[in-house]
Amino acid sequence: MCGISGYYSFHKSISSKNILEMNQAIRHRGPDDEGFWLYDNAKNQSFSGDDSTASVKEQFPPLKDEHSEIALGFRRLSIIDLSERGHQPMLSEDERVIITFNGEIYNFKKLREELEKLGYAFSSSSDTEVILKSYQEWGSSMFAKLDGMFAICIVDLIQQKTILGRDRIGMKPLFYHRSDQGLVWASEIKGLLENELVKAEINWNGVYTNFLFQTTLAPETCFKNIFSLEPASLMTIDLTNQNVTNEKFWNLSLKPNENISEEDAVKEIDQLLSESISEQLYADVPVAVMMSGGIDSTFIASKSKPFNKNINTYTVSYPFSEDEVENASLAAAHFGVSHEICHVEDEEILEELKENIQHFEEPYSSLEVLINAAKYAHDKGFKVVLSGNGADELFGGYSHTLKLKKWLFMRNFNAIRHLIFTNDPFLARVKNYFSQDDMFDFFRQSQVGMTPIEVKHIASAEIYQKINTDLSEYHLSESKDYRGYFEYDMKYSLSSHHVFRDDLSAMKYGVEFRYPYLSNRLVDCVASLPESFRFNGIQNKPLLRKTAKKYLPSEILKMPKRGFSFPLNYFIKNEKRMRDFITEALESLKKRGFFRPEVMDEWWNGMESEYDWVKIWQLVTFELWYQKYFEK
Repeated sequence: MCGISGYYSFHKSISSKNILEMNQAIRHRGPDDEGFWLYDNAKNQSFSGDDSTASVKEQFPPLKDEHSEIALGFRRLSIIDLSERGHQPMLSEDERVIITFNGEIYNFKKLREELEKLGYAFSSSSDTEVILKSYQEWGSSMFAKLDGMFAICIVDLIQQKTILGRDRIGMKPLFYHRSDQGLVWASEIKGLLENELVKAEINWNGVYTNFLFQTTLAPETCFKNIFSLEPASLMTIDLTNQNVTNEKFWNLSLKPNENISEEDAVKEIDQLLSESISEQLYADVPVAVMMSGGIDSTFIASKSKPFNKNINTYTVSYPFSEDEVENASLAAAHFGVSHEICHVEDEEILEELKENIQHFEEPYSSLEVLINAAKYAHDKGFKVVLSGNGADELFGGYSHTLKLKKWLFMRNFNAIRHLIFTNDPFLARVKNYFSQDDMFDFFRQSQVGMTPIEVKHIASAEIYQKINTDLSEYHLSESKDYRGYFEYDMKYSLSSHHVFRDDLSAMKYGVEFRYPYLSNRLVDCVASLPESFRFNGIQNKPLLRKTAKKYLPSEILKMPKRGFSFPLNYFIKNEKRMRDFITEALESLKKRGFFRPEVMDEWWNGMESEYDWVKIWQLVTFELWYQKYFEK
């Protein structure tokens, strides 16, 4: 739901053109309404915008040429309380506390009841008002009470501070730019780049982690001085002296509860998932479940029907997804739910290729089918879509997880890498394998991006000198068991990668993805279970399979894990227009001097394995990213 933007100029008032253009850059996130709030010289006022509803325009003057120290912008995707009473920025009764909020709070009804018992009255049925009054009652400690996905900005004129907060998993993005001149924030980097205090510059450290992990590890981005507010974090800015402080309001617990049986764990997961689905189905607009044909999303669909007998489901069909589509159709018939198939053809991918790649704000190593899934939902009138994302990280779903025990044994022989001196491709892969000293390295290897050696090989000497290749700051507990891997999967695979991609994909078409597997209580429950329940080194997601067994057809349970993405390597090999597209991008990139042209040619002409296309595509998407955000 929605998009937010804002700035705090430390030393001078700046033109409202900044907030207008920031808000316009993220218009796709909220086409239903917009609003503004400005603060200058101890005075504050709300404004409407060109896309505000008629009733909002009657209530607030249009924002034209104003100046302010602080400005808030908001784009609305109306999902709960569709009336103007849910309009933002929302102000307290005394107009001394102001909030902009992107997301959904699933336990807002429970919080509202608690606040009503404390004497609070409500003028809307929106979750935004519940957050606002929760802050008035509990201050910053209210963030720990919220179960949902959110990026929140609160300006507190009473205590003279501004607070930025992000949900525990990082399902809703929030980026910021910090300098001596001020602080600027927005739901997408596109918004930040419209502010006069922000200049687009490449952050090569961010590009480095992007190439290694297929995503930039938070809090870094590929833009210098632009950061991602980390999940479960609060950033507080003192309005009297511009001091900025950061704190965590939640941490993932890795301490196991050994006093629970596997049978009881299955029952608890079943119950908690039911509660999560029930809460996340709540909306004042149509809701659908996106089924990939695998266990995760099909399980959600099966458990949704008791709460919504008319639930809609759909599946995205693309080359080589025939088994998934067949299983999804079988499951829908088994549950007795409405089901449709969204066919994504090669032509559609090609027509929108450049635009969709450039919508993402960093290089990427895949073609994101979720954009097509979001477009289909939008065209069908679904503003809310339940997704199975998060189950792989929470329950150990990725195939490379099964290699963990072997790696823990093989790492004892890592000294062998010092005996390999040849550039032979096979031996280079062997050397890379025996260079995985830490759990962090094992996790990096599993992401199938470029290797550190390949980045050094492709980058020009001048660029490579700018990169800090020491990534120890990203290391977590380094527990030498499944829990250590789980920690990296949750923070970097899920928070930095998948839910970030989901959000950009869905919000491009004004659609909200929701994640029943990522409710507070379910995450806490699974994280505390004994490792033997969750990981056996033989089968992925053993615990989730046992939980889903009584709900799903056997065909679904037997389905092997497959990634939900367009088969890019096949597309490159068999579509001349795609190869021409790549060649054009690489030729353009060669002229920039960032990467070695001879190595680019070597990689492009020597593709053999199914993974060779990944590093080529990373270079192609780097070029398109550079064109979009630096050449405009």
